[in-house]
Formats: sequence, structure tokens, C-alpha cells
Amino acid sequence: MKKQQPQISEEMILEASWKLLGEEDIEKFSLRRLADRLGIQAPSLYWYFKSKQDLYYRLANQVSRVILEEFHSEGDWKEQLTGLAGTIRSVLSRYPCSTQLMMMTLPHEPDLIRFTNRMLLCVESTPLEQEQKLQVVLTLVNYVFFFVLDDYQHKRNVSELVKEQGVHANGEMVRLLDSMSEMEAGLFRGIFKSGLFDVMGTDRAFEFGVNLILLGIEQVIQTQTNEQDNMAKA
Repeated sequence: MKKQQPQISEEMILEASWKLLGEEDIEKFSLRRLADRLGIQAPSLYWYFKSKQDLYYRLANQVSRVILEEFHSEGDWKEQLTGLAGTIRSVLSRYPCSTQLMMMTLPHEPDLIRFTNRMLLCVESTPLEQEQKLQVVLTLVNYVFFFVLDDYQHKRNVSELVKEQGVHANGEMVRLLDSMSEMEAGLFRGIFKSGLFDVMGTDRAFEFGVNLILLGIEQVIQTQTNEQDNMAKA
């Protein structure tokens, strides 16, 4: 007798997955917990996904699709890369643990492939070699991934510290730094007390990092152009 397919849908599963990831983080995520959230038995999920990794691929594919929908390419390669970086950051910030999911998956889904291809198109007009174009894309996307992930983890760490030490958390840190010598913690202490660590995760910090990458790419292009000109004159 043929088994009856459970009365859920892939869309319902994905939506429930995002909610669960937002509440418990990816470390605690499991198909059993997801099934409990949906009010079904865990084996029912296998009608739609072969494994948890398969579900992760589908979630990452969804994130890639949203990025593609929201990214509108205009201008030269620098403007396109800047816009792409901002779009990726915006979308990742709205989907809990999506950065970890994107880092854990390979482009084996249609929209993940389209996303990767779209990134490469941003630098196709540059005179860089194909290997360099790929490295440009990987460097930029890894910067965005780690920026978003670092901001997420920093907020979690601060939240946990406040829970443990309450309103005295900042004072405890100041006392620790004051107990250390200038050689050991002088520069770090100055940055901490001036509030510069509060810049972490801000638009200003993000844009500075993107500009550093773009300037590096421009320098590589200029160096290669100069070398080619010198060879032509020789």
C-alpha cells in the first residue's frame, strides 16, 4: 500500500527552518527539532529532503535567489562590486545563520550557480586573467561573509557577557585592561576606552573594507598594465 505524503510543503519547511535557526542557531539545528516545530514525525521531512545537508543546500539556494532578485547591476566593475557586496550583506543580515549556510555549501543548486556566475560577470570587463577574476570574486564574497558573521558573533558574545556579568561587564573589562602593562595591552586599551570597537559591524566599517579591496584590485590592474606597456616598448 502506497504511503500517503504528509500534508506539508517545501515552502512551509523552509519557512520553519529560518524561524528555528533564528531562535536556536545552527549549532542546535536538527531535523528532529524542525519536525517538532512543524508538528510532524521527522521521517516525513525525507519526502522533501534527502538529508540535513540537502536542506541546507536548498536554504542557501533561496538566499542566493533573493540576492539575485535584489541586486541591480549598474556602472563599471567597481560600482557593480560595491553594489553586490552591499546586497549580499543586506540579504544575509535578514536570514538567520545564512552566512554559515552559504559557507557550508557548494554551488550545486541552480540559483547558487547563477549567483556565482553573476559575481563573475561583475569583473568580466576587467583586463585581469580568469584566475585573477575568480580570486577577486572569492576575496570580496569572503570579506562580506566574515564581516556579517563576525558582527553576528560579536553581538552574541556581548549578549552572553551581559547575561553573565550584567551592567558591570564593561567595568570588568576596563579593570582587566588597567591591570595589564602598556606593552601587553596599551594599544588595545586605548582603542577600547575610546569606543572604537563600537564601529565594528557598522556601514562605515563595511564600506571601508570594500574600498580597500577595490583599491587593491585597481593596483593589480595598474601594475599589470604598466608591465605590459614596458614590454611593448622594450
